[in-house]
Amino acid sequence: MSTVQETECLIIGSGPAGYTAAIYASRANLNPILYQGMEAGGQLMTTNDVENFPGYPNGINGPSMMEDIKIQAARFGADIRFGIIAKVDFSNQKPPFLCTADNGTQILAKTVIIATGATAKWLGIESEKRLNGSGVSACAVCDGFFYRGQEVAIVGAGDSACEEAIYLSKLCTTVHMFIRKGEMRASKIMQQRVLDIKNIKVYWNTETDEILGQNAVEGVRILNNKTGEKQTIAITGFFVAIGHTPQSKIFKEFVKTDDDGYIVVEPGTTKTNVEGVFACGDVMDRNYRQAVTAAGTGCMAALEAERYLSHH
Repeated sequence: MSTVQETECLIIGSGPAGYTAAIYASRANLNPILYQGMEAGGQLMTTNDVENFPGYPNGINGPSMMEDIKIQAARFGADIRFGIIAKVDFSNQKPPFLCTADNGTQILAKTVIIATGATAKWLGIESEKRLNGSGVSACAVCDGFFYRGQEVAIVGAGDSACEEAIYLSKLCTTVHMFIRKGEMRASKIMQQRVLDIKNIKVYWNTETDEILGQNAVEGVRILNNKTGEKQTIAITGFFVAIGHTPQSKIFKEFVKTDDDGYIVVEPGTTKTNVEGVFACGDVMDRNYRQAVTAAGTGCMAALEAERYLSHH
């Protein structure tokens, strides 16, 4: 039977939030253990060009940036491990917490930082997957800049989709917005804003049949699900804005989440309802979902974990 490993701080998940938490926790001599999760480096591992993260004046590709931050965390002594934390026990509602990795390793942690992120929801068509990063994106704020003066399309009907369509309309000549039903889910005010913008063209009862292009997006074929009519539109960028799924499933039994699964934290902090458990990055941030804001909350979580340990 394996012995239980003890740590001052267990960080669950990588990406900008997890790795930044590891940098700060290591520098505070918490000797953190970090489990990278199913996708080491998080969503940025599928991002070709990152041009809005401070410190990279010429831009950088996502995997390279995450490797830089990982190396920085390791330099200060963070114990970075492959694999995932498969089970947690926060039932006592206070430390220590017994957490179990997928290989059976058990960790007894005095503090836990959850940085498991969120994954974008996709349409599930082959061309979307093939052209992801080559014209297909799930983040208009991240990638819209690359499509200035061009025609793009966006799929989605909620407030986030409306916000992204409005953002793109300021950069692109035309934004083709595809709505699957005859109405939007977005709030009335957001719908009206979209409908008032002349270069956003809304297509009702419309589904994406195929994204066209071999090595980059060249167009999209859409289907009107009422009439069965198909139409091809020339575009260079295709944005999917149908929501995100926060990776909070294993924590839900113990940690408070909202209706969509985002972990709820005390306003202005990363504190969850469980004493000694903190959440940072996209698993708790439904509004911004940027690398720089994730890194900022990772810093906050590590500082709050260190202060918690100092007071207890």
